[in-house]
Amino acid sequence: MVSDPPKLRITEASQSYDGRRWQFRGLDLDLKSGEITVILGPNGRGKSTLLRVLAGVLKPTSGELQLNPCTGFVPQEFSGSFPYTVLDTVLMGRARHVGLFRTPSKIDIDKAMDALNATGMSGFASRNIDALSGGERQLVLIARALAGENEVLLLDEPASALDLKNQDKVLALIGDLADREKLAIAFTTHQPNHAVTVADKVLLMLPEATTIFGPTGAVLTETNLEALYGIPVRSARIGDNEREETTFAPLFRSRKRKGISA
Repeated sequence: MVSDPPKLRITEASQSYDGRRWQFRGLDLDLKSGEITVILGPNGRGKSTLLRVLAGVLKPTSGELQLNPCTGFVPQEFSGSFPYTVLDTVLMGRARHVGLFRTPSKIDIDKAMDALNATGMSGFASRNIDALSGGERQLVLIARALAGENEVLLLDEPASALDLKNQDKVLALIGDLADREKLAIAFTTHQPNHAVTVADKVLLMLPEATTIFGPTGAVLTETNLEALYGIPVRSARIGDNEREETTFAPLFRSRKRKGISA
């Protein structure tokens, strides 16, 4: 059986801003329909740079990029100069379909509302986006990408500023979009447990611009994560009779303060 071709691919790709310090070198990465790839790495390792390369915003220093024009990018945060409503913000994702100097049609508005329905945010359509919580704004930004009818979805740390409940909500939505809509999805995070929850594949951005890419279970090991973050990381199986999964926890080197109970 022949598998479907990737929706987006980079081959032997390398990226450096100054020709001396490299974010990644010789990277092969493909994003396939219905699959989620999680990109893990410390601050400054080049995760956001890689997303910009995948989105076609930044040309790699070397290598080949098989760009998909139907790619939606979800930034960490939205900041506008005007008090946009939620619906207006999502309609921005329709720009490719609306065209220059044209106003959105009923079809565009319907597509935007469909995207808001998919993210559970349709009841907020008339609200000012600046009045929403961080988790709500993140769902609106995902809706904006969905409104563009994209095949590939790239998200830059979509759960970084969210509490545990909203992290769960965003991760559940990402998983649903891969399973139900068959989108090819990649997102960056600092949390290995996000990858455990939803990722089919994981890319680790290690020191010296090296990378490891492969199935989640094979890539997420204590040894690999310790090399990634520079501190010991341990895994454990937790759960109950209905659900059990692997979780990872760092062993922080900070001394425990006296008087604090475990």
